[in-house]
Amino acid sequence: MSNKFLGTWKLVSSENFDDYMKALDVLCNNKTKHSSAWTWFPLDTEIWKEVLGRVGLATRKLGNLAKPRVIISKKGDIITIRTESTFKNTEISFKLGQEFEETTADNRKAKSVVTLARGSLNQVQKWDGKETTIKRKLVDGKMVVECKMKDVVCTRIYEKV
Repeated sequence: MSNKFLGTWKLVSSENFDDYMKALDVLCNNKTKHSSAWTWFPLDTEIWKEVLGRVGLATRKLGNLAKPRVIISKKGDIITIRTESTFKNTEISFKLGQEFEETTADNRKAKSVVTLARGSLNQVQKWDGKETTIKRKLVDGKMVVECKMKDVVCTRIYEKV
């Protein structure tokens, strides 16, 4: 991995992030993993779908407002990517090519693998039979992050702090 990835990055632009979150099905802490306090409420009712939809909208709006900082560091062969925002902080540590478990900012429990190909850090997250890819690459001194879910592509650009 290029040492040029290392350091602190701030988000400067984002395209299609809301549609990407919709494609991920961002709702309230994974709509299928509800609290036992709510088990009396039938999951298939229109009211429940509306409630979850509103919570999902709020979560997506918060995600869209967040201007995260990403800190990438490396110690030996362990790479750490820490994302900090007013919405939520997350951190993953991994070895290239080795699967690890992570809890994403939207509370998905995913199994991920990060590989290095043609100078890009390529992450594949899998959960509940779904899959998304996150490709981080350096272009003209900026970190360009391309997130794909199904046919939805989101591009987020970061500048080094």
